[in-house]
Amino acid sequence: MALRVLVSLLLVGSSWGTSTSHVSISLGGSNVAYNNDHVPAPHYPAPAYHPEPAYPVHPAPAYHPEPAYHHPEPAYHPEPAYHHPEPAYHHPEPSYEKHHEPEIPACSELTNATYCLEDEDYPEYDIKHAIQYHLDSFNHLYADVADLNTELSVERPNTLEEETYLCPSETAYIRPLRALNTDGKWRVIINEIKLHYKTFTQTARVEDCLTAGEECPKVPICYESTCLQKSIYHRFLVYDPYDKYFPFAIETFKLPSSCACLLGAYTIDH
Repeated sequence: MALRVLVSLLLVGSSWGTSTSHVSISLGGSNVAYNNDHVPAPHYPAPAYHPEPAYPVHPAPAYHPEPAYHHPEPAYHPEPAYHHPEPAYHHPEPSYEKHHEPEIPACSELTNATYCLEDEDYPEYDIKHAIQYHLDSFNHLYADVADLNTELSVERPNTLEEETYLCPSETAYIRPLRALNTDGKWRVIINEIKLHYKTFTQTARVEDCLTAGEECPKVPICYESTCLQKSIYHRFLVYDPYDKYFPFAIETFKLPSSCACLLGAYTIDH
């Protein structure tokens, strides 16, 4: 008996020592043998499509940076600091050489006074351009004569019964366009010039004697009397087209101011 067991063990060891092994499985009375050395590998078919990758293999950069040494031009082109732009109003410098004022204006032939209230040759356009060109200096000069306006500076009688003057006269408030100065030269006077919503005017009160050189009508004939025209000196701001540096100045003019009665000696034979 011991000899059988030994032989069986030897047979079993011999069978495991061989290079081939077989496994027998009994399934419901049937034996199925599998050989471990000849089991085929599973076969998977290739996919029917080849999808592209979701992103490009070598994507281009979203931006193209300039090299660090490149200096792009600025979006604006500023003017140099030394540039002096033209003024906003673009008024050319007055052309003084093209304008020639006559020594005796045509308006003087239409009046016996030493001033003209109307003037067809009044250089209004040239005066406006000259004021605009020298605006600050002109304003300072005009302020010196602005308070010299004598409009309504003297109260006249309301009725004829209040008249107390010995000689008849006529009073007016004038804004002359030209006048004869104390040097005997006719000048252009700044008047009724509208510029920058402002009107530059110069007003003077004058009183003309209606019977100058005649006897005073209310004086007794026993007295020698004469109606005499009296004058005052008034300053006006004038325009001189020949002055290229600054064509404005203040000059003095002689204007009629009142009518007086000059009394003489008492006549003895009366």
